[in-house]
Amino acid sequence: MKHLQVAVGIIRNPQGEIFLARRPATSHMANMWEFPGGKIEANETAQQALVRELEEETGIEVTDLTPYDLADHHYPDVRVTLHFFMVTGWRGEPYGREGQPHRWLAQNHLIASEFPPANHAIVARLVAEAGA
Repeated sequence: MKHLQVAVGIIRNPQGEIFLARRPATSHMANMWEFPGGKIEANETAQQALVRELEEETGIEVTDLTPYDLADHHYPDVRVTLHFFMVTGWRGEPYGREGQPHRWLAQNHLIASEFPPANHAIVARLVAEAGA
């Protein structure tokens, strides 16, 4: 079974909102909301991959990030290990640089079912921490 290592950024602004992007209609888990990020290349750490991916996907330069959690999920065709980081400092304003829809959403308004299953536990933790 294929095993993907993915770096994921939970971009949170001072107002407690989280930046989300919508997965492309042609992708695995199409049209679901996600935290931006991407595959970790062979020569990268998770942190290095996230900095690169966030610049590519959202146009921001990360200045402050902290490891947040790790999630391992088995889909029928692939195993995914997600390395989550809380991103609280950056230069620029994040947007869907690849044309993907995006939005800011209050942390306590996140809804797990709008995300791929591998993200459900992390979304639940974020909502609980926000005191929803």
